[in-house]
Amino acid sequence: MIPALGPISKPLLSLSRSAKRVIALCVDISFCVLTVWLAYYLRVGEFVPLSSTPRAPEIVSVLLAIPIFIVSGLYRAIFRYSGLPAMWSVARAIWVYGLLYAAIFTAIGVEGVPRTIGLIQPMLMLLFVGTSRVFVKIWLGGEYQSRLKLATLPQALIYGAGSAGRQLANAMSASPEMRVVGYLDDDDRLHGHVLNGLPIFSPEDLPGLVDSRNITDVLMALPSVSRQRRNAIIGQIAPLRLSVRTLPGMADLVTGKVSLSDIRDLDIDDLLGREPVKPNALLLNRNTHYKTVLVTGAGGSIGSELCRQILQSQPKQILLVEMSEFALYQIHQELQSLARELALRSHPGQAAEAGSVPAAGKEPPPLGVEIVPLLGSVCDEVRMQEIMDTWRPHTVYHAAAYKHVPLVEHNPAEGVHNNVWGTRVCAEAAVRNGVRNFVLISTDKAVRPTNIMGASKRLAEMVLQALAELNPAVTAQGGPAPAWRTCFSMVRFGNVLGSSGSVVPLFREQIKNGGPITLTHPDITRFFMTIPEAAQLVIQAGAMGTGGDVFVLDMGHPVRILDLARRMVELSGLSVRDEENPEGDIEIAITGLRPGEKLYEELLIGENPVLTQHPRIMKAQEPFLAWPQLQQGLGALQLAKGVNDVSLIRGLLQQLVSGYQATGEVVDWVYLAQEREAQGSE
Repeated sequence: MIPALGPISKPLLSLSRSAKRVIALCVDISFCVLTVWLAYYLRVGEFVPLSSTPRAPEIVSVLLAIPIFIVSGLYRAIFRYSGLPAMWSVARAIWVYGLLYAAIFTAIGVEGVPRTIGLIQPMLMLLFVGTSRVFVKIWLGGEYQSRLKLATLPQALIYGAGSAGRQLANAMSASPEMRVVGYLDDDDRLHGHVLNGLPIFSPEDLPGLVDSRNITDVLMALPSVSRQRRNAIIGQIAPLRLSVRTLPGMADLVTGKVSLSDIRDLDIDDLLGREPVKPNALLLNRNTHYKTVLVTGAGGSIGSELCRQILQSQPKQILLVEMSEFALYQIHQELQSLARELALRSHPGQAAEAGSVPAAGKEPPPLGVEIVPLLGSVCDEVRMQEIMDTWRPHTVYHAAAYKHVPLVEHNPAEGVHNNVWGTRVCAEAAVRNGVRNFVLISTDKAVRPTNIMGASKRLAEMVLQALAELNPAVTAQGGPAPAWRTCFSMVRFGNVLGSSGSVVPLFREQIKNGGPITLTHPDITRFFMTIPEAAQLVIQAGAMGTGGDVFVLDMGHPVRILDLARRMVELSGLSVRDEENPEGDIEIAITGLRPGEKLYEELLIGENPVLTQHPRIMKAQEPFLAWPQLQQGLGALQLAKGVNDVSLIRGLLQQLVSGYQATGEVVDWVYLAQEREAQGSE
C-alpha cells in the first residue's frame, strides 16, 4: 500500500462492488477523453485546447471502448487481485479497440481529424488503462491484505486504562500477533471515552463485545491490583471462554516501561497464591547478607529460587552444589546475569566491579558476589567435606532431594540413599567445618507417609533432629570441635507451583497439545504455594531456628486438583469435554492413583503447632528417635539398600518412621525385572 494514500484507500475498500465498478467506468471514460487530447499534443507538437478540436474522436473513443471493456470482462475483475491474466485481458480489449479506432480515423478518415490520431490514441489508452490497473493493485491490494490480516488476528481488550494499559496498547500497536480494539476499566467515569484512538468499555459490556467484536483475548494490565480483586475479575471472564494474559506485578516492572515481552499467560499461580506477606528484611538478611551461603540442589526448582532470593540479600559468596551439569550451567549463567542487573540498578558507577572475584587478601567490592558452580553429589562425603572445608560457609540450604513420588517408589534404594544419606553426609560435614546454620528443605509428604519418598524425607528430618541434640564434638568425626554449635532446622511445605514434577506445567503442556489432561483421582487434593513465596519463607524460617526446629509453612487451604485442571482449561479460552459438554475442547481422563500416592496431604504429625514471629510460619512439635537408636537403624538400612532388598528397606522404614504405611506391592524396576527373569527360568 502507498502510505500517503492510506486515508483514501480505507473508504474505497468499504464501498459496494457496484459503486467500485461505476468508479472504474468513469475513470476509463476520462481516459478516453484525456488520451485524445494527448494524441493531439503528440501529433501537433503543442497543447491544443479540446474545445477547438472535433468532438468525434472523443465520442467514438467512449462508444467503442466502454462496450468492448464490458464484453471483455474488465469490470468483473477485482483490481486489487489483478495479475498477469488480467493484464492480458486489458491488452486484448485495447487491441480490438485499437483496430476499430484506427479503421475509422486512419484507414477511412474523418474530416478535420489527423489520421495519426487513430494510431497514437489507442497506444495511449493501453498505457493509461494498463497502468491504472497495476496502480490499483499496488495501492488497494496492500491495504486490503493488511485489513484482512488484522481481521484474522486475535482481537484483544486491555483490562485497565491506566498507565500500564496505555503503555501496553502502544507496545502492541504494531504487533503482528494480536490486535487491541479497546479497553475495559472499572471506573465508570471513563466509559464511552476514547483513549489514544481506542474506546473504553465497561466490564459489564464484555459479553456483548465478545459477539459483536469477536473478542478472543483479554490482557490484564493491572500490575498493582490485589489478588482478591484479580480473582474476582477472572471469575467474570472465565465463563466467556476467553484467553487471559497478564502483566507481571509492579515489583517486576521496575523500568516503568511495558513491552510485549512483559505479557505472559495467566498461570494458575496468579489464582492459587495468596496475597503475599511482606517479607521480614531482618530475617531474610540474618543468615545471608555478606555471608558465604551454600545451596545444594542449586539447579532444581526450589534450589534455584533460593539462590535468586539469596542474591537479592547481597551475600559475600554463593556456592552452587549440583549433580546435573546442565542444571548447574543454567543457574550459574542466570545468577551472573542477575548479579550484573542488580549492580547496575543499585550502583551504576560500580557495575564493572559487581560480580567480580576479589583478589587474595583484598576485600571484595561493595557489590561483588562470588558465584561458585560446584559439580558434585551430596552423597559424596569426600566432595562435600572438601567444599565446606575450602569455603567454610556460614549457612547451608539443603534442597537436593529426589521428590517425584512414583519415580522414588520405583527406585527406592536410590531414593533413600539420596534423601537420607545425602542429608546425613551434608549435615556431618557442616558440623565438622563450623557451619552456623543448616536448613533442610522438607515436604508435607513426610507426614504419615504412604510412599518411600515421604518416608525418606521424614527420616532425613529425624537425622537432623537427633544431631541437634548432640554436642558438635560428639557428632564430628575427628578434628577439633568448633567453638559454636551448628543450628539444624527443617522447613516443611507442600507443592510449589511450576516446580519439576508439579501438575501445573504438566497440565499446561497437555492443554497445549489438545488434551487429554490426565488426573489420577477426581477427589485428590494438594496444598500449593508459589516458588518465590516458598523460597522467601524458607530463608526467614531458617533465620528463626534455635536447633532441631521443624518449621511448617502456612499453605492455606488444600486445592482439589480436578478444579485446578478445569480452571486451567478455562484460562486458556477452552472448555472441558465431559458428559455435560460433549463438544468441549479438552477431556480430563482419570488414570488411577499411582504407587504410593495419597488422596490428600498433611503438614503436621502432632497437634497444636507453635506460632512464630512470622504469620505464615509455624513450629511443629515432632517426636523423633535419639541418635544412638537412630544410628543403629540407619546402619541396618544402609546394608539393606546396598543389596537392594526393597522389602527389607520398606520394613526398616516402617520401624524407624512413625506413621509410615507402605501401600501396594513392591514396584522397584530392578526387583520386578529380576522377579520376571526368575519366573521365566523356572
